[in-house]
Amino acid sequence: MQLRVVTDQPWDVKADVLVIPYVGEPTFEGPLDEIDRRTGGELRALASFKELTGKRYATALVGAGEIPAGRLVLIGAGDAATIDREVIVRVGAAASRRLGGRVVRSVAFWLAPLAGLETVDGDVAVVAELLARGVVEGSYDPKSIYRDDAESRPPQLDELILVMPDGDVGAVKAAAERGVIMGEGANYARTLSNRAANDVTPDVLAQEARAIAERNDLWIDVIEPERATELGMGMFMAVGRGSDNPPRMIVMRSGDEGQRDALDRHVAFVGKGVCFDSGGISIKPSDRMEEMKMDKTGACTVLAVMETVARLAPGTPLLGIAAAVENMPGPHSTRPGDIVTALNGKKVDITNTDAEGRLILGDGLTYAERLGATHLVDVATLTGAVARALGHLVTGAFGQPQVWYDQVKAAGDRAGERYWQLPLIEEYIPDMESWYVDFQNAGSPEGGLVKSGLFLREFVTKPWVHLDIAGTAYYRKPLPFAPRGATGVSHATLVELALAGKA
Repeated sequence: MQLRVVTDQPWDVKADVLVIPYVGEPTFEGPLDEIDRRTGGELRALASFKELTGKRYATALVGAGEIPAGRLVLIGAGDAATIDREVIVRVGAAASRRLGGRVVRSVAFWLAPLAGLETVDGDVAVVAELLARGVVEGSYDPKSIYRDDAESRPPQLDELILVMPDGDVGAVKAAAERGVIMGEGANYARTLSNRAANDVTPDVLAQEARAIAERNDLWIDVIEPERATELGMGMFMAVGRGSDNPPRMIVMRSGDEGQRDALDRHVAFVGKGVCFDSGGISIKPSDRMEEMKMDKTGACTVLAVMETVARLAPGTPLLGIAAAVENMPGPHSTRPGDIVTALNGKKVDITNTDAEGRLILGDGLTYAERLGATHLVDVATLTGAVARALGHLVTGAFGQPQVWYDQVKAAGDRAGERYWQLPLIEEYIPDMESWYVDFQNAGSPEGGLVKSGLFLREFVTKPWVHLDIAGTAYYRKPLPFAPRGATGVSHATLVELALAGKA
């Protein structure tokens, strides 16, 4: 897709479609009045008919009249006081989705209505980046993954034109190009996550990582079962040994070993990659078990982040670990009551084999520190409790010390992604005590979400944040800005966090 920035009035731009966002209830003053006049009063007629309202993400597709664009798409951004960066991304995505399935080769997007918002400090370049990212993410169609015939796929967008009245065209274009790359990375993570369990095994995930490393000149190491056992990754192997598809601990690095960034950090991202989660011996109910192919989303996100950072800032010091397993019942599966030794030497009483994500993450976090990580973030579809608590639009997060959590949260704010900090309550630790060894992997159900964070904390000695994306990793129904399936959540946050320390 080609990207072009023009300093022009929207009614002078030629494209297949011109997208016109508006804030609040449509008021026909200034440019919107001129657009209405050039369409022969079509906008006012739609407003009178209540088809054009202030509802967020509501769209109307109308004829262009005297405007050289073939069609107009009007899209509501909602009340100005509640428009944040997330909304701007989703405005771009919703506009893109409104055109889905149609033959559209060029789209022009008018930036001015969103460029004056306090959310972006009036910076049109920020708006350009967020909207461009949204357009790319909004074009994503999960059904295209398994379509073999190119004829059944709608034509791809050839050109995105960003329209602004004045400003630094070079800066705006550079920002928009960054947004396109961010969107492409999120879509790659979504495709990996959406692919079926018989299509993406731990070894296939490792092959994907090798391809990323080769494309971007990254260092990679794939740890197979024999070596993982020799290293002492007892928790990781306890989960993966029950499947005929053996586990893989995937390790990727950008920059030199131990190299620190401009903020004196060696950041590591650790992703949960359960390619299918049956629950193991503690088997899950059959209802919606097919969705458990999504339990690899954290690992898919980490792989995508490594490529996106490499595309945007090659050589950025960064470590990525994807702990890839299948959690299956079988003759070699771990049983409830089995005791294993973690990579850091702690002994764990596995009371529930369906609390497996924390086991593979624990060994992944320990290994990241052994490789020199000074600051860690893990991302995982870890608990159903977080979805019940926060729903499908807010990611739960734990972290310590607070200054590191605040840096991760600030990256999320820049990315337009929402997080809610959850407490690490020391008084819950006794509920995790084992009769025999250091602790259980699953204590009593009360406060289970907090206890998952407390468990992971046992395997870090450096600043650490845990992002529980179990509620936000995928949607079960389509939304105005996204289809069913994987969302790519946290990809943009982690990229922002990594790039904050670039030289």
